[in-house]
Amino acid sequence: MRFPIVRRGGVLVLAAVAALMAGVVPASAAPGDGSAYGVDVDVALLHVPAVHAGPLAAASTAGPTSDSLATAAVPGVLTAGVVNTSAHRDSNTGAVTASASTADVSLPLLAALGKVEAKLIVAKCTATQSGESGSATLTDAKLGAYGNLAVTPSKDTKITIRLRNLGNVATVVLNEQIHNHDGSLTVNAVHLHLLGGPGLTGIGSGDVIIDRKSTRLNSSHIT
Repeated sequence: MRFPIVRRGGVLVLAAVAALMAGVVPASAAPGDGSAYGVDVDVALLHVPAVHAGPLAAASTAGPTSDSLATAAVPGVLTAGVVNTSAHRDSNTGAVTASASTADVSLPLLAALGKVEAKLIVAKCTATQSGESGSATLTDAKLGAYGNLAVTPSKDTKITIRLRNLGNVATVVLNEQIHNHDGSLTVNAVHLHLLGGPGLTGIGSGDVIIDRKSTRLNSSHIT
């Protein structure tokens, strides 16, 4: 099941998202690549068809290097306001930067916890000859009964979601950072993973990712 997304045709929405430069790379450095998107939903919930939406507002160094959405909505799962993404390669230094921001995020999927929302979620990632780095920023973020979330969560901050009579139903990872075998770094600002197994116990299974970006300089950076 896919849902329509409202796009502002041809006009990028301005956002306070700045490119992050982590170092200087020699002009002779091998070119890298980067990508970013705002939202990706792939879940199977109890008693409803599987839901797939995204990646939304996808950008990459191969083009388009920036993208924007006015709003995004996946009924029963997620609503969001403006989404902005960008991915750029510096032609002089070879450095690669990617960023994604999503405003006014709400997750009705977790309504049993109370209000699960954030005013703004931003993720940034860079790759230079010195290595890769990433970060996530959450503004006015709340996880229902679990309280307010840190503005700048530590890397791979994991929260296990437990509901009465159901047990552990999901995990939320903030500032998730994954070093891939191809040398790229993937950063997910927020990654909700539903834990339902065979028979879809709990509330369902699958993943909701908000603000993913990935950068890679060259094969010498495999970690």
